[in-house]
Amino acid sequence: MLRDYIFHEFTNSLCKHCLRVVPAKIILKQDQVFIMKTCPEHGTQLELLEEDASYHLSKRLYDKPGNTMKTQTKIDKGCPYDCGICPQHDQHACIGLIEVTTACNLQCPLCYAKAGEGEFLSLNKIETMIDFFIDAENGNAEILQISGGEPTLHPNILEIIAMAKTKGVKYVMLNTNGVRLANDEDFVKALIPFCLEGGFEVYLQFDGFKESTYMTLRGQALLPLKQKAIENLTKYKIPTTLVMTVTDGVNDDEVGAVFMYGLNAPTIRGINYQPAAFFGRIDEKITASSTVLPKRVTLSGVLNRLEAQTAHTLKQSDFIPLPCDVERVAITYLYRNKKGEFTPITRDVKFKDHLQMINNTFVFTIEDALKSAGSSMKDIRTTCECFDFLTDFKAMVPLDFFLRSKEKKKEYIDGNTFRISVSSFIDAQNFDTKSIQKECVHIITPDLKKIPFSSFNMLYRR
Repeated sequence: MLRDYIFHEFTNSLCKHCLRVVPAKIILKQDQVFIMKTCPEHGTQLELLEEDASYHLSKRLYDKPGNTMKTQTKIDKGCPYDCGICPQHDQHACIGLIEVTTACNLQCPLCYAKAGEGEFLSLNKIETMIDFFIDAENGNAEILQISGGEPTLHPNILEIIAMAKTKGVKYVMLNTNGVRLANDEDFVKALIPFCLEGGFEVYLQFDGFKESTYMTLRGQALLPLKQKAIENLTKYKIPTTLVMTVTDGVNDDEVGAVFMYGLNAPTIRGINYQPAAFFGRIDEKITASSTVLPKRVTLSGVLNRLEAQTAHTLKQSDFIPLPCDVERVAITYLYRNKKGEFTPITRDVKFKDHLQMINNTFVFTIEDALKSAGSSMKDIRTTCECFDFLTDFKAMVPLDFFLRSKEKKKEYIDGNTFRISVSSFIDAQNFDTKSIQKECVHIITPDLKKIPFSSFNMLYRR
């Protein structure tokens, strides 16, 4: 008798009940990927890791050595109980996240931070945390996400953004539910100066077009408010990324509609899809009710839904696993062709042949590639080996692109590229050691530690 699965690889996981580290197998079964683990106290647990085994098997082709960074703790109890960052962690922080407040003007049923009533960090404390983040990244901090709670409630939020910009962080994101953006047009207008030089965007929670979705995920009807926030952001040309939490049976049928909406909105630069993770308030609800866990949507599940719901305008094969975290992040860029139509650049660019040119960072984008090349090249037809991968873009990029001013390059890129990413975070159910040690979104804590986002929400949030 044969087993009904293939033993793919060994890892460690967590018991979803007691959070004990337990040995686990990653297995292939019925074209899906599962993690199978056994806790001495709570028995065997089988959890879905990926809905599409073929995607899981192919993503390793994009894996690269991680970037080094400074560590703050030592190896003692073993992963994930030595955060952070301890020497076992294998990837730097592509995104550093600072929660400037635990206060929020919503009470979302699935909030990972369980935000509500809360306090505000002082400007001095926030400055110390930003300086720590920059130093921990060896002076090269790439993305700082200002978050909460709801960061726009902080009385000094504009000063916080300005501080981060002046300290040389490459990109600053304001992670917001959009309530203030909808109700306070003057605040949106005040964001304009941060956009003039680039490197700033609003990261806007947007879960779809059904009020039932917002009632389930956010606890109240919010669609008109979201639309008003986008209207104000559009009016003042504030670059925006829509962030959609994808939940099975709630809004997973709308990932394609959100894509089409974002693609046709003038100031929306991209979409980040986040399959719902079972930590925070949603985990408390599940534990209290002793119900069966809701069905999980996985990274490959989002990609397959996008393909089905966009009539193959997007395909799973258009996405590449991001080298900084192939386990949990996928990305693609769309580029406007000469007919005015958007097409994924990955259909023409052989990224696997040029991995050495793709940085271990969420900042790797088509625009970064073009901007970098533009500062070093006068002609896309150069024979310099270090830019060989750009020859794949020759049919897309205007021949005079590299002769344009910085402002004109930015204007061209803003109007002709569109980013789509999928970020799948880790909870106690789908935890595996490799994924957590490659996670590149790190919480910066007030006591100056750098903790992987998923670990923080599973184990360290107070």
